[in-house]
Amino acid sequence: MAPPVKSGPRYDNFIQADKVRVIDENGENLGVLYTRQAIEQAAEVGLNLVEVSPSADPPVCKFLDVGKHRYEAQKKANAARKTQKTQDIKEIKMRPNIDDHDYDVKMRNVSRFIEDGDKVKVTLRFRGREMAHQQLGMDLLRRVQDDVVEIAKVEAYPRLEGRQMLMVLAPK
Repeated sequence: MAPPVKSGPRYDNFIQADKVRVIDENGENLGVLYTRQAIEQAAEVGLNLVEVSPSADPPVCKFLDVGKHRYEAQKKANAARKTQKTQDIKEIKMRPNIDDHDYDVKMRNVSRFIEDGDKVKVTLRFRGREMAHQQLGMDLLRRVQDDVVEIAKVEAYPRLEGRQMLMVLAPK
C-alpha cells in the first residue's frame, strides 16, 4: 500500500533534490548546500527545511515551522475565498407584446441585477401566432440593449432557440 499523498510543500526528508539553495529563518541566503546538511542545520534551530520554490534550479528551501506555515497558507486561502464574489445569472422573462409599465418594472430589475454584479439572461417567450412576428421580439431585445448600454454589455447577442429568444447581458 502506498503512503498517503501529502498536500502542501515538501519538507525535510520529502525533499528529493540532492542540493538546495537555503534561506535561514531571518531571510538570509546561506547559499547552496546538500539537502542532508541543510536539514541538520534547520533541526539545530528547531525548525524544518521547507521547499518554497521547487521549480528553481536548485530548489529554494527555507527554515520554517511546517505546521505554522500550513496554517497560515490555509488562513490566506480562506480569506481569499471569503472576499471573492460569485457571479450568478439572473433571468428576466418577457413577452413580445409587453406593456410599457411592465417593461419598466423588468428594466428596473435588470439594472439592479447588473449593479449587483450579476449577469442577466433576458428570455423572450413566443406563444401561438407570435412566432410569425419574430421581428417584434428582435425590436424589444434591441430596446433592452439600448436601455442598458451605459451599465452593461451584451455577452450573447439575441438568438432564437425554439419558441424563445435569448440574450445575455453582463456588467461593464
